[in-house]
Amino acid sequence: MELNFLNEQGKTVDVNEAVFGREYNEALVHQIVVAFQANARLGTRAQLTREAVHHSTKKPWRQKGTGHARQGSTRAPQWTHGGIVFAPKPRSYSYALNKKVKRLALKSALSAKAASGDIKVVDGLKLDEIKTKTFQGFLNAVQSKKAVVVTECPKVVKSARNIPGVVTTTAKVLSVYDIVNAKRLVVCL
Repeated sequence: MELNFLNEQGKTVDVNEAVFGREYNEALVHQIVVAFQANARLGTRAQLTREAVHHSTKKPWRQKGTGHARQGSTRAPQWTHGGIVFAPKPRSYSYALNKKVKRLALKSALSAKAASGDIKVVDGLKLDEIKTKTFQGFLNAVQSKKAVVVTECPKVVKSARNIPGVVTTTAKVLSVYDIVNAKRLVVCL
């Protein structure tokens, strides 16, 4: 399989058919995206149970003879300012997936982008200075407002970081979520 360079007419790059020529597996990609979002979730919600509420340990009134119901503590849930019965506590929503599943989902997402023609390959994208306007002009030429730019160049990363909808990453940390979330995948060689 071959991908055409965007900035050099007639020049192509050979890509591995095992990675870019697969059939799209929607269930696998969905599983990875859900895991990615769950791992990013913060379980910081918390309330106080009856043992965590600050109150006296004294019995509010004697056990018998008052006409009131028996009470052992003012920290009990039925009291105002008492504890919450099944109070939420901080927890982690993250879960792990197998490496093979992650690799297959990445290959499937890359194959889908390649099949739809949304992978743009650019040879030698170098910026003379860190300038967002220059990089925005490049993105307009590529016709992509929401894109993932795979590059190692720090000037490109700094120029693109202020543009909404544009994510810069390296090939080693490219995620399935970024690929699925973007309209174009721009690879800078």
